[in-house]
Amino acid sequence: MSRLTLSAVALAAVFGAAACSTDPLFTQPTDTSTPATEVTETFDGQLTVNGGVTHPFSVQRSGAVSVRLAAVDPTDVTIGLSLGTWNNAGNTCQIILANDAAPGGATVIGTASVAGNFCVRVYDVGRLSGPILYSLSVTHF
Repeated sequence: MSRLTLSAVALAAVFGAAACSTDPLFTQPTDTSTPATEVTETFDGQLTVNGGVTHPFSVQRSGAVSVRLAAVDPTDVTIGLSLGTWNNAGNTCQIILANDAAPGGATVIGTASVAGNFCVRVYDVGRLSGPILYSLSVTHF
């Protein structure tokens, strides 16, 4: 019986010390910021034959980034749709993910590992016979 009592006291001491420890494994979380809120941005424009249009945007937190070709007019066209990182100094979009045969409704999905500047780009892949109108929906955190 005394071994059981001694063991119980020893365990209580260990857990008590752990509760007061400054070891990061035992500290309470201190992040009191608000939870991540999903943001949806819309970009509209006109794409010309052999042209390309880039839209920069900022991501505040790491997480999924989704770009959807929400609408094209005329509806039967196929264009290029890409997602990349934005270089402010050079005003360029470094393409990371691309769909060179995106019909209306196509989506490109990636993951931002850090907050930062990103971009979406639409471009003619040699299939346009005249200018088209488009609308993009970009969702991120």
